[in-house]
Amino acid sequence: MSEHKANVPTKNKGKFGQSIQVRLVTDLKKSQEYYRDVLGCKVDDWGHAERDGMIVLLQQANSSDDVRPNALSKKRKNYPTEWEGPEYGWDTFIHVSWDGLDDLVEEIRRNGGHIAVEPFSGSHGKWEFKNTYIKDPDGYNIVLGSMRDIQ
Repeated sequence: MSEHKANVPTKNKGKFGQSIQVRLVTDLKKSQEYYRDVLGCKVDDWGHAERDGMIVLLQQANSSDDVRPNALSKKRKNYPTEWEGPEYGWDTFIHVSWDGLDDLVEEIRRNGGHIAVEPFSGSHGKWEFKNTYIKDPDGYNIVLGSMRDIQ
């Protein structure tokens, strides 16, 4: 059987492009203003909110019942380190530099953003991490997270 597979021509695989998270919101205008004025995103009339490597596509929900931020995920013991999962629900996780996280938090705070969980540090395996949670107007948790080798 392995000889047969070796003779079968392989197809070129297509490549995935950039991922853009789609987020249903209760008030599109209010969300566009939040992502522009609080998070510092470039926001267009299509609903794209973009800053650096983060892109979110904001779409008006038909009903506020359709807006559902992620619940807390189940803890699991089979991660590659002793970490068992987050303590709060994650809707977006944005990697940021270790040194830039505190500056981003202060910028968002100055702009009127809701820091749902103040910056905290921890470790797992050979890594130390620093995270903070920002809550948008619809209750979505945006996690700013940085990691580095334990110093």
